Amino acid sequence: MRDRAAAIVESIWASEGLAARAARGALTPASWLFGAIVARRNRGYDRATQAKPPLAAISVGNLTVGGTGKTPVAAWCVQRLIAHGARPAIVLRGYGDDEWRVHTQLNAGVPVVVAADRRDGLITARVRGADCAVLDDAFQHRRVARAADIVLISADSWRAEVRLLPAGPFREPLASLRRADVAVITVKAATPETIAALAKALAIAAPAVPVAVIRLEPGTLRLAVALASPSDTSPGRGVASSLTHAPSWLRGRRVSVVSAIGNPVAFEQQLAGMGALIHARKRYPDHHAFSERDAIAIAAMGEGSDGVICTLKDAVKLAPLWPREAPPLWYVSQTVAVERGAEALNRALARVLVARAGTAPTAG
Repeated sequence: MRDRAAAIVESIWASEGLAARAARGALTPASWLFGAIVARRNRGYDRATQAKPPLAAISVGNLTVGGTGKTPVAAWCVQRLIAHGARPAIVLRGYGDDEWRVHTQLNAGVPVVVAADRRDGLITARVRGADCAVLDDAFQHRRVARAADIVLISADSWRAEVRLLPAGPFREPLASLRRADVAVITVKAATPETIAALAKALAIAAPAVPVAVIRLEPGTLRLAVALASPSDTSPGRGVASSLTHAPSWLRGRRVSVVSAIGNPVAFEQQLAGMGALIHARKRYPDHHAFSERDAIAIAAMGEGSDGVICTLKDAVKLAPLWPREAPPLWYVSQTVAVERGAEALNRALARVLVARAGTAPTAG
């Protein structure tokens, strides 16, 4: 039922069919009400004085529901902070059962704190020895002061008509970018024309905010092998990756693709762009909780192909369920390549490095 409802919502937001346009029109008054509530909430926070945070933090957020690349960009920020001598933690809401697991895979040894109240999460991160933090998906969580805000907008999901919930995927209007330090356009398979159109829209909505462009590219393919049973919920549970292939391995290979992410089309376009021949595909709603029945069906779909490809976000849930007699399950993570605006991103990270001196736990 949940999957069907999610599919209907996605269709209403994305389709140009007559029924979808009519549904968006019918939902527009509700979007106006939602927008008024958001504006009133933001005015309240604009007038309020924020208390000093437990740790210096940088927020990696977005304006929409659905995938914009927050996880790989947050992981990239973590690695940049580590390279400058910091001891960061990752603090996130932890929607679903995949986001925090992915972070433990991408950032080995970095504290990952799941907390609905980000301030409580920062306190926990401080206790665990962190001297700064990356807040994953916290642009709307304004109770916590942060040293810098990075806001992501996906070029692959961009449409010129910005609609707030529930008639569209936007949590806030584009003008909310004015409180960001950097607006980041994330790109998987979008055309240069779409990227340029989005950059123009951002410049109009928030002219004083610098714009960066980050390309999210598929990295090494890794064999997904479960490290623990499906019932194990310990932080160490994840997937092994001793067998790997370079992305070029995909060229000319017949593969099946499965995903439960915010933008499955862009992921599939990435694989096709690398030369993969997509034999079959199956899409689930974002954060879908895979069952053994799902795993069996996906494995059956993969018969006759060179393997089943998914994202790391999917692999942490699918690997423990993967049937023994099945085609190999491979996962690929997104790597971050900054194409434009590196200086603005560096300035945002530098603000965290400077601010941590005033919030870092004392030694001993």
